[in-house]
Amino acid sequence: MPLRALRHSHSFLPSKRSGRRLLAYLLAGLLATAPATASTEQYGFDLPDIGTAAAGTLTIAQEKEFGDAYMRMLRASKPIISDPLLSEYVNALGHRLVANANDVRTPFQFILIDNQAINAFAFFGGYVAMHSGLFLHANTESELASVMAHEIAHVTQRHLARSMEDQAKKSPLTVAALVGSLMLAIAAPEAGIAAAHAATAGTIQSRINYTRRNEEEADRIGIDTLARADFDVSAMPRFFTRLADEYRYASKMPEYFSTHPLPESRITDSRARARQYPQKRVPLSPDYQLARARIVARYSGIAAESAMDWFERKLKKASPAEKQSLNYGVALLHIDARRFDEARALLTPLIQAQPNNRFFIDAMTDLDIGEKHFEKALSRLNDALANQPDNRVLLLNRAYTYVKAQRGQEAIPALERYTHQYPDDSNGWFLLQQAYESTGTHRDGELAAQGERYALRGQWSKAIRNYTQASQLVELGSFAQARYDARLDQLRHQQARFNALKDR
Repeated sequence: MPLRALRHSHSFLPSKRSGRRLLAYLLAGLLATAPATASTEQYGFDLPDIGTAAAGTLTIAQEKEFGDAYMRMLRASKPIISDPLLSEYVNALGHRLVANANDVRTPFQFILIDNQAINAFAFFGGYVAMHSGLFLHANTESELASVMAHEIAHVTQRHLARSMEDQAKKSPLTVAALVGSLMLAIAAPEAGIAAAHAATAGTIQSRINYTRRNEEEADRIGIDTLARADFDVSAMPRFFTRLADEYRYASKMPEYFSTHPLPESRITDSRARARQYPQKRVPLSPDYQLARARIVARYSGIAAESAMDWFERKLKKASPAEKQSLNYGVALLHIDARRFDEARALLTPLIQAQPNNRFFIDAMTDLDIGEKHFEKALSRLNDALANQPDNRVLLLNRAYTYVKAQRGQEAIPALERYTHQYPDDSNGWFLLQQAYESTGTHRDGELAAQGERYALRGQWSKAIRNYTQASQLVELGSFAQARYDARLDQLRHQQARFNALKDR
């Protein structure tokens, strides 16, 4: 289901100056005690651990609050990939790792950013963001999992809060500036460095050194998490080595090296630690290969001709297992170019062999919609939902099909249930807005759904304006008006809390 319109929302984009000021205010001055400890046992030996105590810094509850605020700003300022299939995949992979991690204190959420640079970062509240470029460089699922496990360790070990504590001890007068730049540096190294210029050179160097120690700890704990989750532990040093070799003589290093220093000692240490675990051969992950093909076809940032060339070169030396995902990627390129006959020839044997594979169901839905075979798409989706009634990918695909078939009225009840259950999913609100719009008779619902999309980006004034207009459109004293007015009260409360973070 191509919902790529959600990836770029320039109307929500804050200025760099206001975003930087907001982050500095947002995170400064909220220092409280949050004692925590960590101990790890795995395969008969203990990991060296510098602890997870972030005493004197942030409580877990405050971290969650900051994480929610930062996530709203991230939605507004970064092209987040809202593809339901890819979101399902990265969250399933991430939560498999989290289930095998120690010291988990917050829920985790994994997001993809449409950026070809090699980078990943974690921030308050259990959020882990990965650039789509990682899929272009990670050859296996274990390699991608090694990056995710490393970022999960940053969260469980509370490295961001501990960095704040370290700086508070050494230079309390500059903590406000450093805290703001710290969050910026996670996602945008250049912006973070610029924001930190007000601090002293010694303080900046101290922050860099502290980050390197955190990186080493995240590697050690990440490798243990990989082992517990039955991934190939050698994938981490292998991925590091390949990146280091690839960019050894490059004039411009990838963003990953700015936020994740990669000295030779770190590679050597990760390799030695990986050798202490039982070595295992992990089979090819079909889901990873399909997700990677989808990234290349739709989110690689390269021209369709270049993507097609990439698939064709891979197909020449691919194993039978790999050809499935490569043919899927080629089929997506054909669909996007409206070469429907070529796409159908590739997809038909794939879905016949695996009729419940959601990657193939999604692609066949796109194909049927492209050819305006809406009933065919709905029949397939309803059959799939009979076996997986709560699957988010299938539910969104069905709603999308109804909207494209100009049957928005049939999509509305299901989307209202969906958005109630998953209020943080922009896809649901976007489709609900479109469904209401297609009826031509539910302007209030359309405004409310759009208002929720504004709220997810922290654009409270716009969200409040939309709900105010929606309330004015419905009958005075009606249930609908009461519901809109109640939501207005909630939005104003959220706006006040958001502004209070800035003003402390």
